[in-house]
Amino acid sequence: MSTDSNTAWNTGTSTARHDGEHWLLSLVVPVKNEEDNIQPFLDAVLETLTPRVPALEIIFIDDGSTDQTLPMLRRLGTADQRIRYLSFSRNFGKEAAMTAGLEASRGDAVVPMDVDLQHPPEAVLEFIRHWRDGGWDMVYGVRMDANAETTGKKATSSLFYRIFNRVSHTDIPPSAGDFRLLSRRVVDVLGQLPERNRFMKGLYAWVGFRSIGVPYHQPARLHGNSRFNYWKLWNFALDGLVGFSSLPLRVWSYLGGGLAFCSLLFMLWIITRTLLFGIETPGYASVMSAILFFGGVQLLSIGVLGEYIARLFIESKQRPLYIIAEHSDDQA
Repeated sequence: MSTDSNTAWNTGTSTARHDGEHWLLSLVVPVKNEEDNIQPFLDAVLETLTPRVPALEIIFIDDGSTDQTLPMLRRLGTADQRIRYLSFSRNFGKEAAMTAGLEASRGDAVVPMDVDLQHPPEAVLEFIRHWRDGGWDMVYGVRMDANAETTGKKATSSLFYRIFNRVSHTDIPPSAGDFRLLSRRVVDVLGQLPERNRFMKGLYAWVGFRSIGVPYHQPARLHGNSRFNYWKLWNFALDGLVGFSSLPLRVWSYLGGGLAFCSLLFMLWIITRTLLFGIETPGYASVMSAILFFGGVQLLSIGVLGEYIARLFIESKQRPLYIIAEHSDDQA
């Protein structure tokens, strides 16, 4: 759906079908090499949600798994019509996987969640209560603890949220992740956002709508270890900052102006001193210090420009965000 840049999107076309007793909940679950976690996840989700939800679909997005994840999803999808799956042609990343799941969802409400049971199914029931009784379009989970995270990871995560909210016009609630309930009209609006460099936490906040946080306790991961190392988290944070703030670009204008003003004052001081006291041989250390400092500033500023230009380059190619190699509907 394309719109003129000066025209607001119409978000009132989706009807609130959940007013009655017949509504559908969609769970969007990205997976990569999670063969040990899928069955325990299903057991916990079905036991908790089936008695309380009129209709349920669980959409797994296989993000380039190399173990038995995809064959397992095939078997589960054949045995239970509530289970659907998409399989990517390669690994496209969690943000692309969540986008694919949201686009494939059919539910009146959609909940993205992890397969490792760090997002407890019991919290989904609380999300549903706020959505149905309070009319909230977005109910996001707020971690009360993070048992599986190291002290360093907690500290860097907290620092990222503070920096992001300081430099961006879009505020992300601290400790809020991808675990949340989205109403159908929020999902429809997210589907209209075309960018390839997707930072979903920022997009959730950018679209607005009535939102409320619900605290939950995050248990330890059931099997395996998280695949988000510090390097991936750094790049993830960089995508978020560059995608939602132009301050890294603007700061160099202020820094350049400040340095130019200081240089002018230093030049006037040198001229005055020369006129009053004569010529003095400049020191090698001071000259080299100035050269290295300004050279470093220039390289750093070029690097910041490169980050933005690289993202413009990716967007300009208009490649699809993901490629689906196999779909559960193909097996029907």
